[in-house]
Amino acid sequence: MARQENARLGILGGMGPQATQVFYQRILDRTDAMRDQEHLPTLIWSDTTMPDRTQAILSGKGEACYARLCADAQLLARCGCTLLAIPCNTSHFFVDKLQETVGIPIVNMIQESAEAMARGNRRRVGILATDGTVQMGIYQRALREQGMEPVTPDEAIQKIVMQIIYDEIKRGETGSREKFALIDHALREAGCDGAILACTELSVYRAYHGLPDFYLDAMEVLAEVCITRCGYPLRTV
Repeated sequence: MARQENARLGILGGMGPQATQVFYQRILDRTDAMRDQEHLPTLIWSDTTMPDRTQAILSGKGEACYARLCADAQLLARCGCTLLAIPCNTSHFFVDKLQETVGIPIVNMIQESAEAMARGNRRRVGILATDGTVQMGIYQRALREQGMEPVTPDEAIQKIVMQIIYDEIKRGETGSREKFALIDHALREAGCDGAILACTELSVYRAYHGLPDFYLDAMEVLAEVCITRCGYPLRTV
């Protein structure tokens, strides 16, 4: 793909801020660049005052969250961004409605990740995500559309997932290997042949600890798609 003239990536971040930092580092790491001028021009808006997406969705009071997402996306568009990335899986509950309002393309991380899983010939896929993402079914729908069977953790394992996300990563910790081992065991016992890290805090966990190819990192998928859609070359890793 040819490099787009005047391409500028907008990152609507702050959900959380550590995940935003890791995402931009992924953009830098995965771009095949030898000097500053060969990197993708990027504008980052880390809106740390964004309402909690899980709480907003599950309480049925998502309009304030959507309104903030919309205002932020429009700000990035006015600043000349030509493509928008939102490194927050749960916020993609609003992405279709947001795309109708914002005048630049938004990369759909959920759809792109489901398609990446399908290319890997996976059949039974675990979903590791916030309660909001899981209960709204956005990954389940995307996986079924690609012919795969989605698997969500049982209540006890989902609590552990939320502990790693909210009680550890969002508080600046690196995340418990022991807790993640319990999650991993449960997924494999459930017959999964793969799983999606469907929360960017879990992407941060992967950055700290590393994980096997069993896990697809939705944030990694988002970074790759953003680079290639702007016409920049991917670095082989």
